[in-house]
Amino acid sequence: MDTQDAIENGDVLVIGDSVEAIGHDLAVPEGTAEIDAAGGILMPGMIDSHRHMYQTALRGIGADWTLSQYFVFCYLNWGKLFRPQDIYAGNVLAAVEALDAGVTTTLDWSHGLQTPEHADAAVDALQATPGRFVLGYGNLLSAPWDWASSRDFRAFAARRFTAGGDMLSLQLAFDVTADPAFPERKAFEAARDLGLRVTTHAGVWGATNDDSIRLMWEHGFMTREVTYVHAASLSQDSYHRIAATGGSVSVSSESELNAGQGYPPTQHLRKHGIPVSLSMDSSMWWSADLFSAMRSTLSADRAREHLQAHGRDETVVHNHLRAADVVRWATLGGAHALGLSSVVGSITPGKKADLVLIKNDRSPAMYPIIHPYGHVVFQAGRGDVHTVMVNGRIVKYDHALLDSVPLNAAREAVAQTVEHFRTSMGDKEWKAAREPELPHTERISNPYTYTAWEGGDHRHKPEA
Repeated sequence: MDTQDAIENGDVLVIGDSVEAIGHDLAVPEGTAEIDAAGGILMPGMIDSHRHMYQTALRGIGADWTLSQYFVFCYLNWGKLFRPQDIYAGNVLAAVEALDAGVTTTLDWSHGLQTPEHADAAVDALQATPGRFVLGYGNLLSAPWDWASSRDFRAFAARRFTAGGDMLSLQLAFDVTADPAFPERKAFEAARDLGLRVTTHAGVWGATNDDSIRLMWEHGFMTREVTYVHAASLSQDSYHRIAATGGSVSVSSESELNAGQGYPPTQHLRKHGIPVSLSMDSSMWWSADLFSAMRSTLSADRAREHLQAHGRDETVVHNHLRAADVVRWATLGGAHALGLSSVVGSITPGKKADLVLIKNDRSPAMYPIIHPYGHVVFQAGRGDVHTVMVNGRIVKYDHALLDSVPLNAAREAVAQTVEHFRTSMGDKEWKAAREPELPHTERISNPYTYTAWEGGDHRHKPEA
């Protein structure tokens, strides 16, 4: 299945690292290995355009956080505890998880790179797994105008990245604070000097706003090489500016719906013609597979349309956003955001062979397959990923990761990181991080209350 047209009962021929041909009953070289995809869906490898991979080492700790609590934990209190070995551990586990879930390319929004040693650890981890990655270099404990223009960063970039490589590439990851002095200019200039794309959290309620967009516009740094993450609480004027300059938006719907950056902005993005990609943000909070991203994005978009229609006393009779649209955002949309649309994102002859086979003969949910796009979005899940190929190399087959994917080593390394945080924070702070204070809930008086039960909830009891 391509992101443009579904081909039923088709063949895909891979030679070396690339797609050679697609069609029916293809002639293949003698000795070609064959994978039977009958009863399944072959699709491009999914692409996550924004994920804080190192935070996977603390998976689930923030399930009940607000965005403010995340900021307090990472920026003010405990982000400094991440050592280079912790960055490595989280990155390896995240990379393995991505491959297992059919995500063949991930942008690592790595804003925990406090030192060159942390940065080297991040790259070492990405290179230890057979996926395709983009390192979004950031440092939440230092100002971007300082680290982006430093000798240490430039030396790191020159030492660890080769121009033109598509298995591992580099971007700058930083936010614009809306300071009228626009100190972020130096970071943008560093990106321009090095020929690097920029990914930035924009339209985050209470953090980055329309003034951030305006400053970027006024200083000439809004270009097609910028990805705006979330963009969930912006004015129409800001969306106009993004659209006019060719930028793209990375939507993290599970994040936006839970943390409070704003409502997922897909309705605005569609109206302005802004390219969209999908992302999972951080598994300190949420899931880390793009099945969840596609499902929550489509659900959020449709829910908003229904609520708006109900407010006008109307009914939605045709959905604007379709399943095929979010599949495209999860594949070709991600490739566009990362500057890799000529390399990956669709099953196209000449592009790299990043492929995912969704097939599970043991699952009742995988039969029948009537609407392939709808099946990927609403029926399938990470457990249905049968085969994953990256750059022509099989890394998962018959639902099992191959030995080239270091799952056991990742688990062992992450166990050490968890123990490091528990010990360093202490039991009280560790418990407080997992169980934040519950706000007061007001209960209104119910005129239809007849009986009460021990739990405190009131239920109507029918008369005998």
